[in-house]
Parts: sequence; structure tokens; C-alpha cells
Amino acid sequence: MTDLSKRSLMKLAALTAVASAVLIGCGKKEEAAPAPAPAPAAAEAPKAEPLKIAFAYVGPVGDGGWTFAHDNGRKAVEAEFGDKVVTSFVENVPESADAERVIRDLASQGNKLVFGTTFGYMEPMLKVAPDFADVKFEHATGYKTAANMRTYDSRTYEGAYMAGVIAGSMTKTNTLGVVASIPIPEVIRNINSFTLGAQSVNPKVKTKVVWVNGWFDPPKETEAATSLINGGADVLMQNTDSSAVLQTAEKLGKRAFGWDSDMTAYGPKAHLGSAVINWGPYYIKAVKDALEGTWSTGGVWWGHKEGAIDMVSIAEDVPAEAKAKIDTVKAGLKDGSFAIWKGPLLDQDGKEVLAKDVVADDKFLGGVKFYVKGVEGKLPN
Repeated sequence: MTDLSKRSLMKLAALTAVASAVLIGCGKKEEAAPAPAPAPAAAEAPKAEPLKIAFAYVGPVGDGGWTFAHDNGRKAVEAEFGDKVVTSFVENVPESADAERVIRDLASQGNKLVFGTTFGYMEPMLKVAPDFADVKFEHATGYKTAANMRTYDSRTYEGAYMAGVIAGSMTKTNTLGVVASIPIPEVIRNINSFTLGAQSVNPKVKTKVVWVNGWFDPPKETEAATSLINGGADVLMQNTDSSAVLQTAEKLGKRAFGWDSDMTAYGPKAHLGSAVINWGPYYIKAVKDALEGTWSTGGVWWGHKEGAIDMVSIAEDVPAEAKAKIDTVKAGLKDGSFAIWKGPLLDQDGKEVLAKDVVADDKFLGGVKFYVKGVEGKLPN
């Protein structure tokens, strides 16, 4: 290679180096490698479907008594669980073949928890339950169960006893009256407990009973209340679902009680107090059991101790001694130191049904088919 060629190559190399320096000086920097793309976020777990819950009611939700109290319990469930549940109800469901149709329809609609709120739904629910193994059925006031059906009840006799304490303190004729629904142990037990409460403060009282053979029949309830008042009763209690008895007492100038719900507004002058049921605590428990997978069959019977039964809105003119006794009864029921059904106890014919100091167990209470001493008349067949 000639010296001229070597010089030419050297010049070319120098020019290339200069060009590279110029490019760097002009800000043409090497770009950093792009950061790796973030991993896609994990997909959120699908939101659980709400538990569908249905209630079958024997009366209208506006009855002011039994069904009204159950519907308040349903609303308590909605308030407690929010969007975890969806509730619905059917009112005025007869205790007949219609009950089976309604209960079956509720289960078919996808409800996984179905409450039947009256004694007469027991047999219809028993027929439906085996056909819907994935549905949990609950029956109020009954005694028959199945693998997916349990019973629940409130100790209404505790409220009846407290009403009796007030009635025995307020009566001027020593004659009390009860408008009774259907002659099952629950109702007979309430009549007797009302009488026992009255006798605890006034041994002279006697109790008259008129049966209307239905739970919600305001005209018949009115007629029965009028008959009792005409027969000398000046303080009335009922084991029916409407406010008709209290309203009749108001109209005729006598005294009476609210039953199942606070009925003060229906007869403020006649009202002595209301023996109320709060179904909210139990319904919340039952729904919690279903949501958490801890639901099981059996029977549940709650009273004042569990917050299910109370005597409220006691009239101002009730004697202080009676109010103090009510407070003592409530405290005793709550801590277990007081028993309403404790011997010696006689039936209306003078036969001993509980020996001295014997406390009736739930089996005994569940089978009461007699009047205690002081209740007049004969039990219907």
C-alpha cells in the first residue's frame, strides 16, 4: 500500500470518530431499556349471592299484633344483614291446603330459608320439606321437625303471667276474661298463666274464657269481648291477633291488654300494658346460622331471658306494688330464680298436677291440656 493510501484511510477513521462525537454532543443519548410490564392483577372473587328468605303470615302485616310482630322481626333481619339477604313475605295465608301451596311456591322461587309463622302450617311444611333438601324450613309454635325443618317459639306464657299480675291488681269485680283462639297447649298455657299471675296478687279472681276458633277474626273477637264484659269481666286479655279486644274494652269502659305488639294506640284509656313478642333476636340467629353453615334441626324456645318476651307501656294508674312485682318477675325470669309453673299446682277440679316445689319442664308445658283452679268452664274438644 502506498503512503498516499495509508494517509487516506487514517483521514477516514478520524472523520468517523469526529462524527460520533458530534452526535453525542447533540444529546443523542442511548435510551434505557423499557421496564417490564406489571403482572395482571388477580381477578376479584365474585360477590356471594344474597340469601333469599321468605315468610308466610297467617294474617295481614297491619294487624297490630301477631303478624305485625313477625314482620318487625323480618325488618330486623334486613337491618342486621343488609345486602347479604333478600326477604319477602306472603300475608293472609290460610291454615289449610293453601298453606302447602304457598310454602312450596316460596321454596320453588329460590328461597333457601322459609319461615312459617303459625301453628297450622306445621303439617303443610312437613309435606314440602322433603322435596327441597337444600332449603331450610322453620316453623313457629309447632313440635314436629325434619332433617331440614326446625321449630321455634316464644314463651308467651311469661307475658300472660305478667298481664295477670296487673289484672289481679286492677279488677274491681274479681272476674277476668280471656278471648281465646284455638284450644292448643300454647293457648291453654297462656290462659292458665294469666290466671296464676292474677292469683299471685289476688287469690279471689276467677277467669272466664270465650273461644273464637281462629287467630284473626276481628268481628268474632269483638263479639267474644262483649260477651265477657256482659258476664262481669272488667279486665280482658286475648290470645288472638287483632286489636279488637282492646278496642271493645275502650268502647265499653273496661280495661284490657295489648297482645304480641304494643297496642296502646288502639285503646289508650283501656290499655293496661302490652305483652309483646320480639322475634328479631331469633330471626337474626336463624339467618346467621344459615349464612355461616351452622343451621341444624331441633327446637328453640325463647322468653324474657333472651329478649323475646316483655311487658311494656304499663298504664300510669297501675299500683306501684304491681309494677314492682313485674320488675321482680322480669329479673327472676332473666336469671332463672323465678318459675311461673311451680308446685303445688291444682287443676280446676282440685287435682294436683304439680307437687310442691316441683318446677314444670318444657315437656310438661308443651302438653298442657287442663285449666288451673280459678278458670271457669270446660275445655273444648
